[in-house]
Amino acid sequence: MKKFVYIVTDRNRTSLHVGMSADLIKTLDFYKQMPNLFFDSGQQLTRLVYFEEFKTEVQALSRFKLVSRFTRMQKERIVRSCNPDWIDLTIGLDFENILSHQKLNTQVALPLSILS
Repeated sequence: MKKFVYIVTDRNRTSLHVGMSADLIKTLDFYKQMPNLFFDSGQQLTRLVYFEEFKTEVQALSRFKLVSRFTRMQKERIVRSCNPDWIDLTIGLDFENILSHQKLNTQVALPLSILS
């Protein structure tokens, strides 16, 4: 089972929050539905700006603990290393999720069409 370590921020990049999740899309939906959960309404953590994928929970937990201790400057540096414009990566994840579901549906449909 995949695990993710991620960094989310608000639209002004005031807050940087490090988290760990098995389902990144579901976690981000939760952040959007509960905007005032961690901070006030001016700091809604709805922008995914960085994430890493791990094969095991042990690897992810180790990385999560490390990144959580990073200074703000270190966190900004890892975000900029792969996302220099601080683009919300949720859009790409949603697209990837849609594509993977479409692939599953067509893979299921192909054998059925071959059989008939």
